Amino acid sequence: MGLSVDSKVKELQKNPAAAELLEKYAPGFKTNPQMKLVGALTFRKLASFPQSGLNPDQVEEIDAALKALEQ
Repeated sequence: MGLSVDSKVKELQKNPAAAELLEKYAPGFKTNPQMKLVGALTFRKLASFPQSGLNPDQVEEIDAALKALEQ
């Protein structure tokens, strides 16, 4: 199964290309120690929290970019 915003955060962190991509949209994705606390969540769920600062259009853009990594 390919990567998407429905992948778990910990799965995305383990993939170097995905982690680099997400770092652009969500600075601190790779380095913030609190990310370990949300590893079991999907990125879509994490992005739904207001603290993420991501809007639905950005989430869809991220989803398309993650899916493109696997092609």
